[in-house]
Amino acid sequence: MLNTRHRRALTSAVAVTVASAVTAWCFVATAAQAAVTGCQVTYTVPSQWSGGFTGDIVIKNLGDPLTAWTLRWTFPAAGQAVTQGWSATYTQSGSQVTAVNMGYNGSLGTNASTTIGFNGAWTTANPIPTAFTLNNVACTGTPSSASPTPPSSPSASPRPSASPSVSPSASPRPSASPSSPPTSGWNPPSNLVTPLNEVWSHYQSTYPQLLTFRNYGWDQVMAGGGRINYCVRWDSSARVSATLRDQIHAALQRQFKKWMDVMAGHNGWPYAEVPVKVVGWAVRDRATLEWTDNSVDIYVNNIRENAPQCAEPCGRFFHIDGNYSGCPGGASHHYDQSLWLTSGFSGGAGGDWGQRVSSEYFTGALNSENIHIYLHEVGHTFGLDDFYDWTPTGQCCFIMKAGSATSITEFDRWMLRDFWRHLKNRWGY
Repeated sequence: MLNTRHRRALTSAVAVTVASAVTAWCFVATAAQAAVTGCQVTYTVPSQWSGGFTGDIVIKNLGDPLTAWTLRWTFPAAGQAVTQGWSATYTQSGSQVTAVNMGYNGSLGTNASTTIGFNGAWTTANPIPTAFTLNNVACTGTPSSASPTPPSSPSASPRPSASPSVSPSASPRPSASPSSPPTSGWNPPSNLVTPLNEVWSHYQSTYPQLLTFRNYGWDQVMAGGGRINYCVRWDSSARVSATLRDQIHAALQRQFKKWMDVMAGHNGWPYAEVPVKVVGWAVRDRATLEWTDNSVDIYVNNIRENAPQCAEPCGRFFHIDGNYSGCPGGASHHYDQSLWLTSGFSGGAGGDWGQRVSSEYFTGALNSENIHIYLHEVGHTFGLDDFYDWTPTGQCCFIMKAGSATSITEFDRWMLRDFWRHLKNRWGY
């Protein structure tokens, strides 16, 4: 049985959920072509500030299934550049950018999509690219015999706005993602209704902070407009290669996605997917990290709780109001949660601040289908309870009952959905 522990910030402080009011500049390649192979790219700029911006790219394969892909585009203006990317390996020569799949997202079936993203820089203007190729095939639209439709014209170069540090406001309803899922109401299996009601009643009588404290995973996803940023706290002397770093990032993204996929299309949940980006690593000794690129921010010997930590001005745990004006990289470099990997750590811990597990355990499970201690701790980040001293009616084995399951079960899924049912009106759903 797992020796699993969790820790939450059980505070009575109530923070206002905030969102950044930034126009999402968008380009969608939609022209049709009569060909067996085709692709579609949706390029958006969800946030922009003086000299910088964040770009999101949805790649849709309209041809035969792919096992690997390379996306290319050319920036229209001088000075546009990718400075930090995720979910792909980026290189840039002049104005041409190449993005190559990671190990976990290279397979794209027919009509399947994947999302990548990056932080970028610009000087005089930031127009959107209008031509993309996937494996050297122009992404012009659907592979059909329909009459070609000219690509959408790029909008005028957006005027740079102030740095997107967010100011508190009443809890706003976030914008849905570009491909919002269909919604269904509350419809759990009849045999789960009683145990689900028992769980919620028990939670209210034991940990009522979920209704008042505003920094659980729900609040973080909503404040981030459907995305989560992570810091890795490397509490170990073991050296980390660039390859291991990318494997840790990929495993983190895959595992977090398992919980977010539970919500897609359910009961008004607004996001088809919740991308995860690792923005920083914290270490005691810079020599521990065996890479020299600038794909993530690196914090050296910034110690809290006797462990390395990314800068406090960038952490949502310390700035629930969303004010990241003191973050060296700006709001786009903030982190919502920490993956705290501690050498020799026994069991796990989880809360609004993130998750803590053994570094040896996590790196040894990088290729596992389910990193189950981590998955259990993410459940705590979203407010789900432990079941040390009781079991809901008719249930025996589920991931939140530590040691009884190694994957997210049907009961776990409906518990998460039930918490959303009780909390969603906080954001107007």
